[in-house]
Amino acid sequence: MMTEIQVFVDGVVDGRLSDSDVEAWMRNVFENGLSESETVELTHAMLHSGTVLEWPEEWKHLVVDKHSTGGIGDKVSLILAPALAACGLKCPMIAGRGLAHTGGTLDKLESLQGYDVSVTPE
Repeated sequence: MMTEIQVFVDGVVDGRLSDSDVEAWMRNVFENGLSESETVELTHAMLHSGTVLEWPEEWKHLVVDKHSTGGIGDKVSLILAPALAACGLKCPMIAGRGLAHTGGTLDKLESLQGYDVSVTPE
């Protein structure tokens, strides 16, 4: 049996829900909150809403991430990922593009002549 949360996440992923549907759901969550079990359920539904990457066993305890909250001054991602890699950590970046007025990390990287952002999970 699919729960309301799973139906919501599936609807966002497959495009069945309109922007106003998503906005209404998010407003409800903002105003009423989620219980701990609902938060766990939402996290689980989001985790399994797409491809889940699997890392080699030898990377256990080495995979880290820094996800940007955005903003005009956000330059940390571009500096931190290579610094972490230089320390032996694995920092696969989940990055976006076309984010409002600042552009996403991919937009910033594409501005470097010759830099190719079209990598695969392999």
